[in-house]
Amino acid sequence: MPFQRRFPIPLRPRTLLVLGVIAGLILCMWQTSRLAREQALQALRQDAENELRLSAASLVGHLSRHDYLPELLASREMVKRFLSDPDAQDPMPLNRMLDRFRATANVSDIYLLDHTGETIAASNWHRPDTFIGQNYRFRPYYQEAMAGKNGSFFGLGIQSQDRGYYFSAPVWLDESATEDRPDGVMVLKVLLDTVETGWAEQDAELLVTDHDGVIFMASHPELRLTTMAPLTTAQRQAVTASRRYGDAALPPSGLREHHRRDTRTRLVGFDSGPLAGQRYLSLARPMADFDWHIHIQKPLTPVHQAQWLAAVLAGGLYGLIALGVGIGWQRLRLRRERERFAERERHTLAQARDELERHVESRTRDLVATNRRLSAEIEERQRAEDSLRATRDELVQAAKLAVLGQLAAGINHELNQPLAAIRAYTENARAFIARQRVESADANLAQVLELTERMADISAQLRQFSRKSGDNLTAVAVTPCFAYALRLFQSRIQESQVTIAQHWPTQEAWVRADPVRLEQVLVNLIGNALQAMSEIPEPRLTLAIVAEATCVHLDVIDNGPGIPEAHLTRIFEPFYTTKTMGSGLGLGLSISRRIIEDLGGQLDASGHNDGGAHFRVTLPRIADPDDPARPEESSHA
Repeated sequence: MPFQRRFPIPLRPRTLLVLGVIAGLILCMWQTSRLAREQALQALRQDAENELRLSAASLVGHLSRHDYLPELLASREMVKRFLSDPDAQDPMPLNRMLDRFRATANVSDIYLLDHTGETIAASNWHRPDTFIGQNYRFRPYYQEAMAGKNGSFFGLGIQSQDRGYYFSAPVWLDESATEDRPDGVMVLKVLLDTVETGWAEQDAELLVTDHDGVIFMASHPELRLTTMAPLTTAQRQAVTASRRYGDAALPPSGLREHHRRDTRTRLVGFDSGPLAGQRYLSLARPMADFDWHIHIQKPLTPVHQAQWLAAVLAGGLYGLIALGVGIGWQRLRLRRERERFAERERHTLAQARDELERHVESRTRDLVATNRRLSAEIEERQRAEDSLRATRDELVQAAKLAVLGQLAAGINHELNQPLAAIRAYTENARAFIARQRVESADANLAQVLELTERMADISAQLRQFSRKSGDNLTAVAVTPCFAYALRLFQSRIQESQVTIAQHWPTQEAWVRADPVRLEQVLVNLIGNALQAMSEIPEPRLTLAIVAEATCVHLDVIDNGPGIPEAHLTRIFEPFYTTKTMGSGLGLGLSISRRIIEDLGGQLDASGHNDGGAHFRVTLPRIADPDDPARPEESSHA
């Protein structure tokens, strides 16, 4: 690697360094693992101590809450009366009473023994394994009661083979003679299964052993009636003589001690049985009132997990520290190398800076010259645009004058007729004045005045059409624009006998436009339509206004020869015309479209269904400016 080539390390020191780092990692992980194990064992022992104390208290409470019941039943009159002469009485009332007490106290069985130890009444009289007729004089609880004391005993039932704890109390027919031998014994049996069921829910194994080390209670069923250690011959003979566990074999549980931490705490495992293959923290607690010991076996899984986790964290931290040291060492060497490299580069950079300054100066001169050329080009483009705009305006005006030229014949006819009439009326007026006919002369002069007003109207229309338009857009009513255009062509329409069809909306439609430019477009479209129908026998011109929600359509439709399909895409091109030489420049439609687009609208051409051409002007619609209900923003549309 480049780093190794730059900073070579002799083989032996480098090997020793790697071995030292690995040894340090192993030592760190080992010591951390031992410390974590010891802390985890302490925490596990504390948990085991708490669980053991609660379990022992629960077991003592479960057994002790029933120790009063045999003595209470022994004092009842029904028990004494039946015990005085059992052969002459029906035992069923007493059996039923004992069964009621059994159900109320939630115990296994209650039964009555006579002075010989034979069962004469029992709560389980109706079961196949009833105690009635069985003799229990060999049981320690019978012997203790016949000695005048309350007795207790734990072991397997002779009939039911259920593990239970027995409480007994003596029964005297005459309670004032308690020094005499009792007349019977009242016995109560409590099963241990309920307590073991609660133990099974814990994350530990609980065991209860007697003074011989026999496990008679366990959270795991397979450990019941096994021994903590193999029984000696004397212990086995004593257990057999007491018949405490019946004929149970009482094999060893397979428990083996691995390490003793103190007098009560051990690390154990099982060589065989259901708990084999795992190690446990074993903690014992004596139960002096019963001559028992209760044990808890907590799995060492949390300890192992804590060890591994601590080792991994320590290894990771060690690795980070080693990596930081290595990076620091590398950075130190790289820093020294960079300093030497920087020193070499300073001289090179100084030369490069001088060269760059020369290049920048040269480039700056080029950029200044380029900027000057660009500024000149921009000024030239602005002048060209101003010239183009002026040329376009002149073309618009020229188009208007061209239309005036087309209208000249009709206007000449319109003016010649009034002039001829004025001449005739004037001559007549002079004749009437010479004849002293003042009233007739005045009538002729009135006619002359009316004819001059008509000529003035024609002249005003021509001046309005020929003037230049402005740039400000205003609210324009569409119908008067059509009417103005028609008045310009009135004589031509009459001479050609053109039928005019007008389709106006019921309410005036308003658009935002320049009235002069809009009138110019309509004059151009109507003039083109009249020229197209010049050879048609029955010319018909249709003018329509279609008002929609957001726009207004102005339609000019003729029944002339129409526009060929191939020409529809080119008729709006400048200087394109289908007319004969000298009939037009081909600018009318191009200028008209440009005017409509400047107004924010659109001009389209198409063929009509009945023949002829159809031109449509579409402009944005605005509200009536004189309408009081018109929204305020409409006036600014």
